[in-house]
Amino acid sequence: MKRTRYTSLSEINVTNLVDVTLVLLIIFMITAPLLQTGIEVELPKTQAARLNVREGVVVSISKDGSIFIDDIKVTRKNFAATLLKNYESAGQKSVLLRADKSVSYGKVMDVMGQIKRAGIHNIGLVVEPLDEL
Repeated sequence: MKRTRYTSLSEINVTNLVDVTLVLLIIFMITAPLLQTGIEVELPKTQAARLNVREGVVVSISKDGSIFIDDIKVTRKNFAATLLKNYESAGQKSVLLRADKSVSYGKVMDVMGQIKRAGIHNIGLVVEPLDEL
């Protein structure tokens, strides 16, 4: 009787791996813009340079004047301490201020003053870009 000799298959078929990887890439490309969560704020529109909103700590002021640091509501009393903690954990990049366009100028300046008093001088204002015709 003749014995059949089995050899190991040393080639890896990467076609299936590439297919799955491309499908996952497409899914992430479609869902990534939808994952940008945050406080509902209607930003004022103006011409400004494009900025990645995830480059630092995001401070938001909603229509009713509530203050949020990275989607967490804070009181005026613990604003500075929470901001400094988040600022240091974000690598001290910058603070991005988002305020609803109906919020008074005085409220925005008050929050900016608190940020400056906390020792943070790199503040960016987030706006909605103008629609180009």
